[in-house]
Amino acid sequence: MALEITDTNFEEKVLKSNKPVLVDFWAEWCGPCRMVGPVIEEISNEYKDKAIVAKLDVDSNQEFAAKYGVRNIPTVLFFKDGELVDRKVGVAPKENYTETLDNLL
Repeated sequence: MALEITDTNFEEKVLKSNKPVLVDFWAEWCGPCRMVGPVIEEISNEYKDKAIVAKLDVDSNQEFAAKYGVRNIPTVLFFKDGELVDRKVGVAPKENYTETLDNLL
């Protein structure tokens, strides 16, 4: 299951991670986010030992969404060594996310 990220644990869980991190910025009311959600969960299970796969609810946690310029959801951000290295905006096939993660491993 994807890790729940909040503004209070973002730095510790994402920026200080020694593994690549995928963060799905989403909201409960967002239809496209509900389409991406199951894909993120699948990736979370497949990459559980290799990468951190997380979700951040933008309605409850706006600090890092604003910091990284997340204006449309779903937006998936990829981090490595505390740095933002890629982003995918909107609904994308699973392979788009896994290909990026594979390149970061």
